[in-house]
Amino acid sequence: MGTSRTDVAVLERDFAGQVLLPGDEGYDRHRSVWNAMVDRRPAVIARCTDRGDVATAVRFGSAHGLEIGVLCGGHSILGLPVTDGGLLIDLSPMDAVRVDPAGRRAWVQGGALLGALDRATQPYGLATTAGNVSHTGVGGLTLGGGMGWLARAYGLSCDNVTSFEMVTADGDVVRADAKENADLFWGLRGGGGNFGVVTEFEFRLHQVGTRSLLVDLYFLPEDAATVLRGWRDLIGAAPRHATLTAWVGTTDDWPHLPPALHGRPLAGVGYVWVGDPDEGRRLLPALRDLGAPVAERVQELSYLDLQTMDDSAEGHRQRRYWKGHYFSEFPDDAVRAFLARGTGDADASCLPSAGLQSYGGAIADVADDETAFSHRDTLVEFVAAARWSDPAEDAERMAAARRYAASLEPFAAGAYVNTLADEGETGVRRAYPKEKLARLTALKDRYDPGNVFHLNHNIPPTSRG
Repeated sequence: MGTSRTDVAVLERDFAGQVLLPGDEGYDRHRSVWNAMVDRRPAVIARCTDRGDVATAVRFGSAHGLEIGVLCGGHSILGLPVTDGGLLIDLSPMDAVRVDPAGRRAWVQGGALLGALDRATQPYGLATTAGNVSHTGVGGLTLGGGMGWLARAYGLSCDNVTSFEMVTADGDVVRADAKENADLFWGLRGGGGNFGVVTEFEFRLHQVGTRSLLVDLYFLPEDAATVLRGWRDLIGAAPRHATLTAWVGTTDDWPHLPPALHGRPLAGVGYVWVGDPDEGRRLLPALRDLGAPVAERVQELSYLDLQTMDDSAEGHRQRRYWKGHYFSEFPDDAVRAFLARGTGDADASCLPSAGLQSYGGAIADVADDETAFSHRDTLVEFVAAARWSDPAEDAERMAAARRYAASLEPFAAGAYVNTLADEGETGVRRAYPKEKLARLTALKDRYDPGNVFHLNHNIPPTSRG
């Protein structure tokens, strides 16, 4: 099956949004995603304005046998929603955020980006846990779990959702919360986009103020092992408003580093504090006691500036690949592997950088069986990220990231579904224990038995498993 101009005219008759075909103005812009390696051409792009448009698009795609992808922020490292010859349901026009400051609630449409949520809530000193890059989609982040600078204090993004509105594979609209469709409510909090298209999220907000503190201490990699072990040992006692961070990589011409350290391999430890910066500074002496850094950054930021600090200025022009792990412990051998970056021989400029981010606190307060999200006993999350511009480097860059991740895999205790790349079924099994996979499969059998929504880290229904 397929589509013709006549078919698309039928779609447009019942569709309030914009329909784009190859060759139309805007088609190439709206099929591009964050990873420039992705260059696929959908047969139809349906840019939805509301849940009715989403339902219409889903029914149209199914009726015409089109593979269906759902796009919000486009940060899937594989560009999974963009399907050659299929239907791309683009939620990005659905970006409204409505805030009730007295009730501390926000209603967020399924196409909104994290920056829109932050900008709507911060005038009241409110926020909810969101990721660290403001042009990430609220939907993709939240459905996979949602780690961010507020998670240790207030839980993951998915822990702060009080209800979902979702369009099913049949084009029906359902609501899920703790009382209505409670099984779906469980699955949408960490189970990804496997069950339908979420068109609205209701979030619980928290009074966090508007200020934050960023701390980074930098060391030569050969001097960093002792420092990183000490940093690891601080995690358990760190206040919940602090998220401890570590990094290893090759620096750029960052303004907070002296020119002599630009383009050099370095390692760093630090933390992010959301709240009163003076309170956040109380943790700084313990970090400084770990060793004498070659450079440091201690910077007060607004919360909005913190949330955009890691935004990529180059937008969709860079090629990208990453690999991730969860660690419930981070032994000394893992510290050494982290600092080695997968090899000690290759040109350091071609090796991926990597970061560690501490979990615990409110994340671990939630019982593991309360949500589909798993591995709540995680100590730190690891991500090795490569970024480059020359297609001739694709194989080398991806192989380096894989070697790096493989060197740490013996110590790992699982994976975060939002940082899975091309691991396929093996990655899904690492993200969810066997019992949860069985429960998620049962949900898939109920809400999407035909696996219409499979362009994700897929949990296939029983008939296709």
